[in-house]
This record gives sequence, structure tokens and C-alpha cells, in this order.
Amino acid sequence: MANTRQTTPDVRVEGRSRQDHPDHPAAFDDAVIRQARNSAAFWAATGSSRGHEVIRRRSFLAVLGSERAGTRVLLQEPDPDADELAELTELAGRSTGPVDVEDPFSSTDLSHLGMRNWQMPIMLRPPGPVAAPAMEVVRAQQTHELQAAEQIVIDGFGLTRFTPYRPGEMFPPALTEQPGVDVFLAVLDGETVGAGVTVVHDGFGSHYWVGTPSAHRSRGAGRAVMLGSLAPMANLPVTLTASRLGRPLYESLGFTAVTSSTWWSSQ
Repeated sequence: MANTRQTTPDVRVEGRSRQDHPDHPAAFDDAVIRQARNSAAFWAATGSSRGHEVIRRRSFLAVLGSERAGTRVLLQEPDPDADELAELTELAGRSTGPVDVEDPFSSTDLSHLGMRNWQMPIMLRPPGPVAAPAMEVVRAQQTHELQAAEQIVIDGFGLTRFTPYRPGEMFPPALTEQPGVDVFLAVLDGETVGAGVTVVHDGFGSHYWVGTPSAHRSRGAGRAVMLGSLAPMANLPVTLTASRLGRPLYESLGFTAVTSSTWWSSQ
């Protein structure tokens, strides 16, 4: 990214300023900007692998997708100027599909777009040892493995925009050829039961789309995917944005919530 100013807000962990947190204060200070940059790297890689247009501006990155994939916007700075906000608004208005905007700074009011919004915690895990998963976890490299992963994610996250299923639409084979991107599968008794994506960018790792199909929940697949995909990043700080249901798992793996990200969606 062209602009990497450290403009994160004061981060608080369970009521304490991040300066008072005893573990890795510098990493906590960086968590929001790193999550913003990593998310942009992930969605740029996703857009490129799908053949979609990627637009880069000082304060945001946008991926203009298909009618089903929609438009994705990742805010990169807490202070988009009037021209940038006008362009973001125009991009959202002409999208042929759903629109999703991620604001890790929770500082930009997009209520004029008429979309619903909610908050989710940004979490950080400092470098450290990772336990072995209780089941086999493999990198998806073959086309059929990527298709298994995308079907798990579509089912696990209820992504009805990608139904009926079209092989390779969500995770094209070119995705794992993008720098720093890996897709992982958890395998139990020969059956794929969990999936997730990791991205390593500029010295930080991050997780995306960690999910299990509805038929295989409560079997430890999510934990296995997390452990198996964390192992190659054990020497790096790792961030993620957690759902309410996923947060307890991530906390048990050493992640700490540092602040809240605001998400906007037309769906």
C-alpha cells in the first residue's frame, strides 16, 4: 500500500489501554492497521484470481465483482476525504451484486448508503508455540481440494449468493498461486470437515473463512483448522476478525480482542 501511516485509535483490551497491556504492546498498537492491510491483500488476491477489477486508493481498496460475488470495500485509513468518500459511494451504487464494506477503524459513517451495520472484534495472537491438531490438516493444492474448501465455506457461512454452486467461483485455482495465500482443509476419517484461508503479508498473518459444514459441527474441526494453519505462522503475530460464535475458540488459542471493526452490508 502507498500509505502506511500509523493512525490507529487508542486500543483497549477489557477496559485497559493497550499501553497498559503486559504482553506485546507494540503488536497491539499495530493490530488494527495490520488487519486493514492484510484484509486488503487477501481481497486483492481474491479479486485478481477471479478476474475482477481491483481499485486502490489512499483510504480504501475495492474489488468490483460479479453479480453473485458483489463489491467488496476495505477501508485502509480512518479519514477518507470527500473525493474518496464520493467514489466509494459511486462504486457501491453501481454494483450489480451485494456490497460489503469493512472498516477496521470504525470511524467512517456510511449510513447514507442505506446498508445494515454491525461490529465484530479484531483479535491478535502474538508469536508462540502451536499445539498439534487432533485430526489431519492439509494445504489445499488440487482443484478438487479447493472445491471441497469452497463448498464448506459456502455451507458454513450460509453464503446463499454462491448458490446454486459453481465450482471454482469462490476459490479459483489461481487463488493459491497468489503470494502469501494458503487454503487449509481438516480431514476426519477421509472426509473434509473444516476449511480456512490464511494470508501472510508484511510480517503479519491473518485468518479468513474458517468454517465447518453444518453436518460436522461440534467435532473439533474448527479448532483443528486453526491449529493446523497457525503452525506455519507460529513465529508471526496473527490477526483475525471474529464472529460472536467463533470468539471463544479464538480466545482459547491465545487470541485477544483489541478493538472492534464495523462492517456494512447491503444484504
